Amino acid sequence: MAWLLVIVAGLLETGFAVCLKLSHGFTRLWPTIAFAAFALGSFGLLTLALKRLDVGPAYAVWTGIGAAGTAIYGMIFLGDLVSTLKIVSISLVIVGVIGLQLSGSTH
Repeated sequence: MAWLLVIVAGLLETGFAVCLKLSHGFTRLWPTIAFAAFALGSFGLLTLALKRLDVGPAYAVWTGIGAAGTAIYGMIFLGDLVSTLKIVSISLVIVGVIGLQLSGSTH
């Protein structure tokens, strides 16, 4: 259950990063409100998950989902540059997170 919280928190991290961009420096109301909601949800779920998980692997999964998700969202929906290097780099982030997770969590 704790890992499910981390995964959802990572998806919410993607949401808050995208809304942060869409808020244009907190000058747009609804993206700013969405940013705050996603951020509170993400940090809240991560906090709950860390009661049962080691911080290193949990944080790596959370940030990995957020970073990869944000980059992929940007390429698909926001017109960010798509390149082979960017796709390989996102893949390496995901592989690194999986490797850290497989290295062993004690809880």
